[in-house]
Formats: sequence, structure tokens, C-alpha cells
Amino acid sequence: MTESVEVLITASVVPSYAHPGDAGADLHSNESIQLAPGERALVGTGVSIALPDGYAAFIVPRSGLAAKHGITIVNSPGTVDAGYRGEIKVALLNTDPTAPFSIDVGDRIAQIIIMPVTRATFVPVERLPGSQRGHGGFGSTGVSASTTTPLSGEAL
Repeated sequence: MTESVEVLITASVVPSYAHPGDAGADLHSNESIQLAPGERALVGTGVSIALPDGYAAFIVPRSGLAAKHGITIVNSPGTVDAGYRGEIKVALLNTDPTAPFSIDVGDRIAQIIIMPVTRATFVPVERLPGSQRGHGGFGSTGVSASTTTPLSGEAL
């Protein structure tokens, strides 16, 4: 059974889930804008929420806009903290090198995912304990499934 949480909202269009079991609810634009190739813009949704303590909302791209038009979110995922009460705006980016993209009022531009979050207690130490992964970072596992170490000259 899926857990549900009540989220108080003011909205020109209330976010909704397209299918049962979806993690993200669609956010709609409340303004018309054209994004030129390579251009980014902060697009309003007309949505403000009051999350309960212990929850955050994450704003993520819509896969169809990304795959078909190259529209993504600059700071994905965008984080909405429980104490924020302002309008949720989405920093959209047109990654298409040649085609502009038009957004009309009411268009679905992003998804909002509501999740429980844990606050950490940071404990300063002189040295971290070891792990199997160690310092392996960016690119340390290679590209193909058979590559387990960086190629010569490849940065971590």
C-alpha cells in the first residue's frame, strides 16, 4: 500500500498524477514563454504548498519533454523545503541546438515528487572509515559493464 501525505496547496491548476502508481504529479505553466535554443527561464506554476515537517518536494523534468524537445530543468532536482511557502517556479532549459520551444499557459512543464527526508547530524572526525569503493568517483567504474577500472588517462 502506498503511503499518502496531506499537502496544503494554493494553485491555479492543482498538480495531478497521470497514472496510478506514478511518483510524480504534473506541474503546469501559468505563463506563456518561448525558449530559444540554449536559453533558460524561470517559469511560474502558480503553485504554493505547505509541506509537513520531515518532507520535501523535488521538482524533476518530464521525460517526454526531455526526449522529444530537449527541455530539462537546470537545477534538477529542484528542492522545495518544508518551510517554503512561495510559488514553485521551474528553471527550464532548452538544450536543443536549433529549435525554439513554446510553452503555453496550462502546459505540463515538470513533475513534483513529495518524499520524506531525514535530517542528518554531522559528526566531525579526523578520518573516515574505509569502504570497498574508497575514493572512486566520476568515471571510476568505466562505461561498459565489463570495465571496472578507469581507462589510462581517464579522470576520476
